[in-house]
Amino acid sequence: MIFKKCIAACVILLSLYSPLWAQRIIETDICVYGGTSAGVIAAYTAQKLGKTAILIEPGRHLGGMSSGGLGYTDIGNKYAITGLARDFYRRVGQHYGKFEQWTFEPHVAEDIFKDYVARGKFQVLFENRVKEVRKQDKRITEITLEHSANRSAENVVIRAKVYIDCSYEGDVLAKAGVSYVVGREDNKDFNETINGVQLMEGHQFPEGIDPYILPGRQESGLVWGVSREALLPAGTGDKKVQAYNYRICLSSDKNNFVPITRPEEYDSTRYELAVRLFKAFPQKKRLDDYFIWSRMPNNKTDINNRGGFSTDMIGMNYKYPDGNYEQRKQIIYEHEQYTKGLLYFFGHDPRVPKELRDEMLKWGYPKDEYIDNGHWSPQLYIREARRMVGSYVMSQANCEGKLVVKDGVGMAAYTMDSHNCQRIVVNGQVKNEGNVEIGGFGPYPIAYGSIIPKASECTNLLVPVCLSATHIAYGSIRMEPVFMVLAQSAATAAVQAINKNIGIHAIDVTKLQQELAANPLADGSLFDVLVDNEDTKRVTKRGNWTAEKKGGYGPSFFVNDPASKNNQSVRFTPDIPKNGSYHVYIYFPKVSGISSRTTVTVSDGKKQYSHIIKSSEIIVEGQTSGEWVDVGKYTLAKGNTAFVEISSADSDGKVLADAVIWVPAAN
Repeated sequence: MIFKKCIAACVILLSLYSPLWAQRIIETDICVYGGTSAGVIAAYTAQKLGKTAILIEPGRHLGGMSSGGLGYTDIGNKYAITGLARDFYRRVGQHYGKFEQWTFEPHVAEDIFKDYVARGKFQVLFENRVKEVRKQDKRITEITLEHSANRSAENVVIRAKVYIDCSYEGDVLAKAGVSYVVGREDNKDFNETINGVQLMEGHQFPEGIDPYILPGRQESGLVWGVSREALLPAGTGDKKVQAYNYRICLSSDKNNFVPITRPEEYDSTRYELAVRLFKAFPQKKRLDDYFIWSRMPNNKTDINNRGGFSTDMIGMNYKYPDGNYEQRKQIIYEHEQYTKGLLYFFGHDPRVPKELRDEMLKWGYPKDEYIDNGHWSPQLYIREARRMVGSYVMSQANCEGKLVVKDGVGMAAYTMDSHNCQRIVVNGQVKNEGNVEIGGFGPYPIAYGSIIPKASECTNLLVPVCLSATHIAYGSIRMEPVFMVLAQSAATAAVQAINKNIGIHAIDVTKLQQELAANPLADGSLFDVLVDNEDTKRVTKRGNWTAEKKGGYGPSFFVNDPASKNNQSVRFTPDIPKNGSYHVYIYFPKVSGISSRTTVTVSDGKKQYSHIIKSSEIIVEGQTSGEWVDVGKYTLAKGNTAFVEISSADSDGKVLADAVIWVPAAN
């Protein structure tokens, strides 16, 4: 009997120290989950503000979609992108020899995120994913992580004072028991008009595309990708999720080129609808007719969905948001196989017009991107998964400016955008359903209440990515630079909560807003001095100027009266905080009817310098209507003796006055 008891004790001891039971514990102030662009910025902010932070990334790469192929940044309005998010795009610009740039190669973005880690000096734990979340008295006490690839590896327990979920999936918030939704609300739920089921013209099939394997014969079955579900009334809510895809990086440089080959599970029948589109549009013989083929630096691309049938794998992602890790892995694999197959199909299938095949064969996978992943992006574009139901729910009314929150901790400005959610049969024809693209509004504030759970559910978790918004409002907010802005706000709020030893719901939001404005880089340094045309204290007008609401930097820009014979001018006068050298940039929107030349006077407080800006020399890149124009470097004294004046002198069209920034020169 004694011998048997000893054996049993030994078995217990061995099991406790086996890999199955082994774990290590890490204690930190702030735990950030998800190495997305938002996650990197959140951890960097926390560390710079004096707290210890750890960043958890289930994969092997940093940056999420910003380094995963989405180089053609969805901006909306540059004015909305503040703090470290704006710093990121300026660092991209520095890489390419420019002041600021919003189009870039994947590895350039990831290198910049790695540099934030190096400068922030925070720990990153790769290939670890959340397994369990423990709470006590509405506070998360710890999260348990499991290795993403090695099941025999030890678990890791993270004990933190505050947690920030920066994942695209919202896995921490879900495991913490925080309320969330998946899919589309009914329009009546939040008094909206473009939520729920929407059969619109965007990215749609033309009339006459047959859905059946044998055209006209319903009994032959539906072609691949078409659902049997019926079209519900407009505005009806459901659990369907807008389509995911890959933002594809290809190269046309033969020295940086891996040929596109047939994927292992290639099935040409998946692309039958593309063949039917070729027949319907024989005049469309360019790749840009079937893909948004955005050019990136160094002969690369950021390819996105276009039209009725393209890179969006419509209706194949419904189980992803709440799926377990194995289910998600399979969905990701299916998207990869579909997308690689689509590229191969366009280059090799004889049913594809020769012009399209020839053009596709000029492109290949880039040798210098995603080297550890077969030159293919490791990041599927998870446009929308879970959405928290938090202390405040952003809705269509917020986007349109009908409701304006007072606790804004970031801004959004992008169109209310949803990709299609299903492909169905309507009146015997193939139709996509779910696409919405409604804009026309300026930057609007995003509530602090939308990035925190209800106080009754959790008091130490912030969620800047899977934030609290309806499906259609989320479609405007869900942009990479906005996620970075909200992540910085979340981390700053977390630090304030820790410093006061209070919950995140009890912080003073006014002080949070003040700190974000006063310390945009989170390190106490001066970023820039901005004077926008709507700043009535620092902007002086002479002559007839009207405000245009669309196409500029911020809510508006001024346009002179071209018919007036009198000289008209707008003067921007900054409050320079300290003596030093500053680069001066003028924001130049490009709209129809602008003058070919604009006269600009720059004063350093002692002398005045004249510049002529030629509109023909302003090249606007990316999803924006304007660019910053460099008008020189000047030594300026503290105070308000310097100015920039834009005048209509010698103009031959509209003169625009929008915004000016003074940027401290590097030492």
